[in-house]
Amino acid sequence: MASREEVIDWYSRGVCNIEKYNIDAAFRSSRANEAYIFMGNEYVLLNYAPGSTNDRVLNGPHLVCHGFPALQDTAFGEYGIDCAFGSHNQNEAFIFCLNLCAQINYAPVTTYDWMINRQFSIGGMFPFLQGTRFERGVDAAFESSEKYEAYLFKDDMYALINYNSGHLIRLQPITDGFHSLENTIFASGFDAAFASHKTNEAYLFKGDSYALINFAPGTTNDYIIGGVKPILPNWSSLRSVLPRKNRGLDRHNHSLPQKYRPEDE
Repeated sequence: MASREEVIDWYSRGVCNIEKYNIDAAFRSSRANEAYIFMGNEYVLLNYAPGSTNDRVLNGPHLVCHGFPALQDTAFGEYGIDCAFGSHNQNEAFIFCLNLCAQINYAPVTTYDWMINRQFSIGGMFPFLQGTRFERGVDAAFESSEKYEAYLFKDDMYALINYNSGHLIRLQPITDGFHSLENTIFASGFDAAFASHKTNEAYLFKGDSYALINFAPGTTNDYIIGGVKPILPNWSSLRSVLPRKNRGLDRHNHSLPQKYRPEDE
């Protein structure tokens, strides 16, 4: 049996030093060409500069609980956000952690974020998902260009929902609704996504790869723009961010003197 010292050494040198390239969650900001990118319990705010290679980090990496004080001492702030999508209501987003969900006002350029609907089970927030695989967790999501509609992804399935009227529009395999993803790494699911500020476009992330798609709502005329590519070096802003160390749930201070926002400093 390993000694206590050997276990501590294994954790501090082994587990904590594992490098992760994947993005866990993301959502589009209400501010033009900005998006929040989450990796475990950390995040960065990017200007992702659609259509160019001028993307840049505006703020971060920071702990989620530091940049979003309303999430302190919640699963989202301590464990991390593993899925998210922006709402069509300005400055609002839905965030997920395991089988939990919350609706927040993220109050860009301030630290006055607040929880609109506090920590619910996914089935409690979206009763129409009860009895489906999405009730146990959501891998990735992005809002549609159709008002109050969003795409949720779990394994090789997706659900199109209306989160305002509260009903399930469609639930089917990813490749039935997104023909362009057939025979790609995204056919079996992906890690994160966010809708672009360009109409009908979204970024998908899986492992160390990404794709930009036109998702062509209401049709099966979706297509990949430019192919599936590695995140690095194509997202030059993330060279200083990825990979991340496997920080896990190490103790951290909630009260730091450093300013984490406003985000455009």
